[in-house]
Amino acid sequence: MLALALLRDPRYRNYWLALFISQLGTWMQAAAQGWLVLELTGSAERLGLVMVCQFLPSLVLSLPAGVLADRHSRRNLLLLTQGGMAVLAGLMAVLILTDLIRYEYVLLFAFFYGAFNAIDLPVRQSFTVELAGRERYPGAIALNSFGFNVSRVTGPAVAGLLIAGVGLGWAYVLNALSFVIMLVLLLRTASRAVEPVHGSAVQQALEGLRYVWQEPLVRQVVLMVGLASLFGMNFQTLVPAYSRLVLGLDAEGYGFLMSAVGVGAIGAALLQAFTAQARPVRTLLGSGILALSLALLFLPLPPWGVAMVLAICGFGMITTLVNANTTVQLLVPDRLRGRVMSVYSMVLLGVAPVGGYLTGSLMDQLGGRTASLVLSLLLVLSALWLSRRPWPRTVEERPKSVRG
Repeated sequence: MLALALLRDPRYRNYWLALFISQLGTWMQAAAQGWLVLELTGSAERLGLVMVCQFLPSLVLSLPAGVLADRHSRRNLLLLTQGGMAVLAGLMAVLILTDLIRYEYVLLFAFFYGAFNAIDLPVRQSFTVELAGRERYPGAIALNSFGFNVSRVTGPAVAGLLIAGVGLGWAYVLNALSFVIMLVLLLRTASRAVEPVHGSAVQQALEGLRYVWQEPLVRQVVLMVGLASLFGMNFQTLVPAYSRLVLGLDAEGYGFLMSAVGVGAIGAALLQAFTAQARPVRTLLGSGILALSLALLFLPLPPWGVAMVLAICGFGMITTLVNANTTVQLLVPDRLRGRVMSVYSMVLLGVAPVGGYLTGSLMDQLGGRTASLVLSLLLVLSALWLSRRPWPRTVEERPKSVRG
């Protein structure tokens, strides 16, 4: 398996461990943030507005980030973004622990944290290919997805215990500290020379957009990811609101439900690690699984039943994202990698503000169960619309681009 071969490479193994610890802290903070907003406001719509602020920068910064990733040292860019997120988490920890926190500060934090993350994601994806090599990338994406989702399970569960035991602020403290290992590793990694890129930044950004639009399979995959993100992947809004407003759970129960999403996601990541091949059609199938499982939240299920449904949601989500990401990365030329992945990131994260606010508003207006059913129907219609064109089983079976 490519994933195991990468773990035997000490350079990549150290990077993967540092990334895993950083993601563990990020998921702890994400769970704490949802609970913090509900404690401050008691409103799912206000929580959705925080998600708008957090993901809105992706609409503006993802394309410039892709240009930066193709023009400058990806290692140096990651030092900037990872360090910036560490400082922001530390500042929020101080505000919470000193009881100076207000809802307006959470909005500001979410915006600036989202700005750093919007730059970090396409740069980090390009840096991963730089470390792993193109031929080992399917194994890298499976391995990274496994680590991401183990942290998705563990982080919220730990956050729930921290909230109940010592308070919200410590989740932010631990997230700030979780970046330290990655920053040390990056400082010890040599900065690799970047191939010269000609033309203005605007021309380069447009070249990435043109590639995504003109490559039929890339276009289909990116559209499916965007629609799934819009209607089906807003768990940072849906799960805390459903936990507190529908089920009446405490912080530990909320952490348990957030972790359930990650359990299903780990299953999907392990499946991908064993197959170690991009299956574009699974992008569509994963979105269908996600849509149908969201519909089950309409039923009056007990908390353990909701956890099982959320695990299926997690499985569908990661099946969609892993196959989509690997498909795009295997198709894109190296010289366009940063820019194309910035388009992918812009679509994935850029629609999240609308999706998060839509989810929160529907839950306030219709209730959590009916809102879940409406979101499911919208995602089903999206998948049916995109299934009009054929979805190849492998990248090699893809239709030819209009560029010939």
